[in-house]
Amino acid sequence: MSQNRQVYLLDPHHLTPETIAVTFAKTSRSPQSFQEIADELTDEKSAEFHEKWVVGYGHASVAEHAILHIAVENVSRLAVECLESNRLASYTEKSTRYQKWEEDSFYIPEELNSEPALKAEYIKTNLLLFRTYLESLPVVRQQIGKKNPKRPDESESAWERRIRSDYVDVCRFLLPASALANVGMTINARALEHAIRKMLSHPLVEVQTMGKEIKQVSQINVPTLVKYADSVPHWINVAKVFQVEAENIELEEDFSNWCKLIHYDQNTEKLVLAGLLVKNSQLSFTQAYKHINQLVPNQLENLVRNVVENMQRYDIPARELEYATFTFEVLIDQGAYFEIKRHRMMTQTTQPISTLLGYAVPRCMVDAGFEAEYHKAMQAAHKTYQQIAEWNPHVAGYLVPNGFNRRLLLRANMRSLDHLINLRSAPNAHFSVRRLAQRLSEEIKKINPLLGYWIRKNDKENSTSVEAKFFTETACSPEA
Repeated sequence: MSQNRQVYLLDPHHLTPETIAVTFAKTSRSPQSFQEIADELTDEKSAEFHEKWVVGYGHASVAEHAILHIAVENVSRLAVECLESNRLASYTEKSTRYQKWEEDSFYIPEELNSEPALKAEYIKTNLLLFRTYLESLPVVRQQIGKKNPKRPDESESAWERRIRSDYVDVCRFLLPASALANVGMTINARALEHAIRKMLSHPLVEVQTMGKEIKQVSQINVPTLVKYADSVPHWINVAKVFQVEAENIELEEDFSNWCKLIHYDQNTEKLVLAGLLVKNSQLSFTQAYKHINQLVPNQLENLVRNVVENMQRYDIPARELEYATFTFEVLIDQGAYFEIKRHRMMTQTTQPISTLLGYAVPRCMVDAGFEAEYHKAMQAAHKTYQQIAEWNPHVAGYLVPNGFNRRLLLRANMRSLDHLINLRSAPNAHFSVRRLAQRLSEEIKKINPLLGYWIRKNDKENSTSVEAKFFTETACSPEA
């Protein structure tokens, strides 16, 4: 074997994903180069290897070297939510900020075929929501245009591009979870197997069918690595147990404190500093923490500041910030949640989508004179949701517009929160998610002002100013 360093690609145009995975796996016991190993493999030999080692002996990490790019088109945003709940994958989806939906761009669930009366109401309500959405676009556009007039040297098309996201951001509150979308997903075979199992264990037929179709097309390139993916009775049983447990607990409807820090590590900044001392010395954690604990306030502050000294906006902070963890309970509109769910390097627990937690009212919708139509559509969605939820609450979820609130438990470390807050508090972020990013920052600073040094955010606004500028209500009752 050559002693000279070599760096090269294993070309996916010439090698299947399963063969590439075997090539990398065999290097642990073979003195040959990667190219020599690959040259000796066939698709049949690769399949045999995976049957023995990945399936038979459970060496699942090998499957991480098999990468697939999967295109999924015309699935509901409710189904997209399940697809994108997988942490170890990359997604790009149809944007509600930069694209507009047509009147009939919604999914009709198969479950409703057995309930013709409910199906008729479902279609009727969806059409109302989409028509109201389409009617709101020119009205809200005119209102946004008043605040952002066309410049003398600006073409009509350039002006439209400049203001488009501003008015579409407001109108998207009307779009329901039934809205059809396209998603591109890049994922390794190990994570894909888990994703397929989640989809096949889902209560909605659409998601189960999507899982079956993704499994089918994936087996063209990875015939062995996902063929045993199936539904997981254990997951289904756990969900049923806790649904029954919750049935007799009375709900409390207090939406006033919409973001609560419900748990955090004590002396969290000292954990981070002690971790950095361990990394950059031969000290034990006990020694490092004892030293940090003996520092006087100004010494402690100086070290905290140095953790982020000279950081630029796109720099990634020290990994030791992950020793500081926080858990929040938040109540945010579904549109904001759809952006927050992209931050997958954290633990997120979401409740089933519903119309039971009130809905937000964008101020621009009111200023544009479209308030009555907006409330009418949201209340109609709530009424039909209740009718269908009595029969099947999962199917009823398709009707929930983006403006309705969703409860979310969010557990994240300081490093992940820095990324979220830095990105989502930026002026070009949607105002719903900007409000949340600012509030997360404020809740952390309440624990200890020193933690503010580790949070990069837009300092030109706060959660209160965002709420006052962009909302008239954030938890309006859906009862007419």
